[in-house]
Amino acid sequence: MSAVCCQRPCGLRLSQRPCGFSLSLSLSLRANSECEDTLSEVQGAVSVLTSRHTESHRDSFTGSGALMHHEVERPDSFLERFRGPELKEASSRESNAQSLGYPDRVRQRNKSLIPDNCREEQQPNPLSKIWIMDPSADRYYRWLTIIAAPCFYNLMMLVTRACFNELQSTYITLWIVLDYTSDFIYYTDTFVRARTGFLEQGLLVKDDKKLRDKYKSTPQFKWDMISMIPTDLLFLKVGLNYPELRLNRLAKMNRLFEFFDRTETRTSFPNVFRISNLVLYILIIIHWNACIFFAISKTIGFGSDTWVYPNISHPEHGRLARKYIYCLYWSTLTLTTIGETPPPVRDFEYLFVVVDFLIGVLIFATIVGNVGAMISNMNKTRAEFQAKIDSIKQYMQFRKVSKDLEVRVIKWFDYLWTEKKTCDEKEVLKNLPDKLKAEIAINVHLDTLKKVRIFQDCEAGLLIELVLKLQPQVFSPGDYICKKGDIGREMYIIKEGKLAVVADDGVTQFVVLSDGAYFGEISILGIKGSKAGNRRTANIRSIGYSDLFALSKDDLMESLTEYPDAKKALEEKGKAMLMKDNMIDEDVANAGADPRDMEEKIQRLESNIEIIKTKLAKIMAEFTSSQSKIKQRITNIESTVKSVRPEDISEVVADNKTP
Repeated sequence: MSAVCCQRPCGLRLSQRPCGFSLSLSLSLRANSECEDTLSEVQGAVSVLTSRHTESHRDSFTGSGALMHHEVERPDSFLERFRGPELKEASSRESNAQSLGYPDRVRQRNKSLIPDNCREEQQPNPLSKIWIMDPSADRYYRWLTIIAAPCFYNLMMLVTRACFNELQSTYITLWIVLDYTSDFIYYTDTFVRARTGFLEQGLLVKDDKKLRDKYKSTPQFKWDMISMIPTDLLFLKVGLNYPELRLNRLAKMNRLFEFFDRTETRTSFPNVFRISNLVLYILIIIHWNACIFFAISKTIGFGSDTWVYPNISHPEHGRLARKYIYCLYWSTLTLTTIGETPPPVRDFEYLFVVVDFLIGVLIFATIVGNVGAMISNMNKTRAEFQAKIDSIKQYMQFRKVSKDLEVRVIKWFDYLWTEKKTCDEKEVLKNLPDKLKAEIAINVHLDTLKKVRIFQDCEAGLLIELVLKLQPQVFSPGDYICKKGDIGREMYIIKEGKLAVVADDGVTQFVVLSDGAYFGEISILGIKGSKAGNRRTANIRSIGYSDLFALSKDDLMESLTEYPDAKKALEEKGKAMLMKDNMIDEDVANAGADPRDMEEKIQRLESNIEIIKTKLAKIMAEFTSSQSKIKQRITNIESTVKSVRPEDISEVVADNKTP
């Protein structure tokens, strides 16, 4: 509800509140929308107050209508419920005035009637107009891909051009185009950073000022400012052959690392990407070291000793390609400590080689550690699966299981590994919140569950409950899923494979069930009067390897406790199916409640009562403990207060009075 500020000459005011009060009232009403009685009283009060105004004061309502005009335009039917007819009429009066051709006079009069502290509410909401980059959106990742290109270009080429003068002077036009293109992307990235949202209390902040303040408070703002210092202006004095003046562009390298981090979380092959990323980092270090070696050789003098780069006056050593490849070769040998290189001669050369050796040791340790960890991680699943097989083999050998059965077990494990069915869904999804678990289960299993005829018209909530309880099972060729006369504790849905309904001899096939078929749904409902009871009525055997979903009776009944109507509907469907097949005793089905069912319900109630008693006892113990702590604190405070002398209080009062 917008704040309506209109004042009568006699002092009667419909509402004159600060803007903060209007906002808090609006939020309060929105938060308590379920309390219809209270809200209707608010609307009635507004209607009574507005009805006191006479026709002579309609102009003031027109001003109020102008104030509420912004609220009227909001597509919020909730707020519309709290406006009396007079306020709606007032809000439409301004639009009528505008259509008659005098909107300026009406708007000017409205502005004079609105208090200063409420005029800000008239301003259009700027949040709907500014452009915001959501850091979790694909668009943000695409922008990271764009900004990573100039970052990588500067990282690799600036030092190369600074050390190899021929490369800089030969392709000067190309470097100018690439440099200023990367600068343009850098400046654009600064704007994008200033408009990149962040989460506050779980919501994406879209306020322009907050975004700017947040960006300015981050360390990256300083680095971005450093990277955008126009050091190129020094080219006007020293010339274009000093690309090292642009080394401040390397201050934006964190964007490249952010791109690598985002890619690692998005790629389907994270281990391969980690290894590639590690190799790239090593190549970058080797590249920089090669360029620095050439720069040192140039400073000391080419060919001045055996350690530096050979004299470039030789045609073979004067080529640009040979210069870079030789330095890269020397850098690789030094950092990886593989092979022999010419020993240093000067003190500075010794220091440089020592630093290179230390860096090489760190690189070698990094390679061994990271590659070992990555390979172990890649083989972790295989190792765990192999450990399971080994333990099963040892058990079967210890128990002297027959060779035929042992072969069947090994083949079953081989099928699981070949078809990539080794992962434990509960173990994989255990770290996800329940909401995401439910969404994944719905996405994977809901269509399968809807194929079951008795569940087709069930509530969505019940289907979601059941989807979370489906358990995948794999059967080998020749395995019996159930036999005639077995107690039915699960129903099955075929995900993949073929099952055969066979005779007692296990060979004669009556019918073949394929993908999407289901069976056993009647036995888990426990329908009264069923001639088969909860026993299986057929032998079902797997023809090949079959993937099934199992839903246990206990899980179904646990879910149905919260959906009594759905339980009745399922039982009615089950009865109809049994009656169609003449598999139900109608007299028993129509009889009263089974005493055993009542006894089972009473037992469940008793167990629930015991659980509640335990929880209450725990709560009472916590309450007693907290109460004793509070009493102890109060006693301490009382003793402290009693120890204060009256003259101490008078001194404190006197000190406060003195200026």
